[in-house]
Amino acid sequence: MGYYPYFRAIEESEGPEVIIEGRKIIMAGSNNYLGLTADPRVKQASVDAVNRYGTGCSGSRYLTGTLTLHNELEARLANFLDKEACLLFSTGYQTAQGIIPTLVQRGEFVVSDKDNHACIVAGNLMAKGAFAQFDRYKHNDMDDLERVIAKLPQDKGKLIVSDGVFSTTGDIVDLPRLLEIAKKYNARILVDDAHSTGVIGPAGKGTAAYYGVGDQVDMTMGTFSKTFASLGGFVVGDTPVINYIKHHSPALIFSASPTPASVAAALASLDILEQEPWRVDKLRENADYMRDGFAKLGFKVITGETGVVPVIIGDDTKSFIFWKELFDAGVFVNVFISPGVPQGMQMLRTSYMATHEKHQLDRILEICGEIGRKLEVID
Repeated sequence: MGYYPYFRAIEESEGPEVIIEGRKIIMAGSNNYLGLTADPRVKQASVDAVNRYGTGCSGSRYLTGTLTLHNELEARLANFLDKEACLLFSTGYQTAQGIIPTLVQRGEFVVSDKDNHACIVAGNLMAKGAFAQFDRYKHNDMDDLERVIAKLPQDKGKLIVSDGVFSTTGDIVDLPRLLEIAKKYNARILVDDAHSTGVIGPAGKGTAAYYGVGDQVDMTMGTFSKTFASLGGFVVGDTPVINYIKHHSPALIFSASPTPASVAAALASLDILEQEPWRVDKLRENADYMRDGFAKLGFKVITGETGVVPVIIGDDTKSFIFWKELFDAGVFVNVFISPGVPQGMQMLRTSYMATHEKHQLDRILEICGEIGRKLEVID
């Protein structure tokens, strides 16, 4: 039938357009926010790194796997995000598992938003397995966070963990209120800026910068698989904390270090992010154009300010049919169904790049309008 939307192989990629099954498709489901995966400067940096360092590190950071490139990227990211120190991980998913169970020990508490990314959930469960306590609060509901954390011992260690931008809905955490609660109840904060860095805040510096509270957030983690056009993860924070994670985190100590090509691509992307801030503005402009366009067509759209634009379909089967007709017409998006999202919130999760051109965005809206009317999602 061809309705299965997952694991579709991309044969070639130019960023906003890809080749799948021999056809040119407009990509509106990627997290390639600044459009750098096909940038010749990023690709050349990876080639140069392979020529200098080889294809892999053949060891963990702890032993033989630290390159000058790793140290350079850590220093550059710490400086960019206005923190004392940074530590790289081999994947973004691994990063939360390297931080949370390392810092939250027996008799201590991790308090987590219900809709945090799966990598955070995995990190929380690992901490729980080591006899820490794991509690959740309703999504971005700061009153519920206070209800949960008020029950915990004031003098015990507590870590509040939240996505900065939530990956499914694209909404932004209420960080100012979260900070108030953390201070009141003597808790530390870890923010996951996987979908925030390069997307929101001055110069794309993420959620804390967006609210102007960068000096109040203890740690920020992120990934290189979105804005930074590469693979890997990182955490920034105070030097003693980063140094502790560096010497106690099994996820770091026992993992092969990020490859030279990956680190060089992230470094080149950071150069471009700093030198070409227009990309952050253009991403926002493109996403706003699509939010407004979908709403004018009559679709139910979750409002926001990020590169994620969810279009609510509200039914599992209809979501798959919509996805298939979009794909056949030359547009690729992601489809989220229950139980991944609540009943009634089944969606096409669209996302945009700074390098999408207006004719591509208009074509997406045109096709979605035709299919939406045919399937009676809109009038």
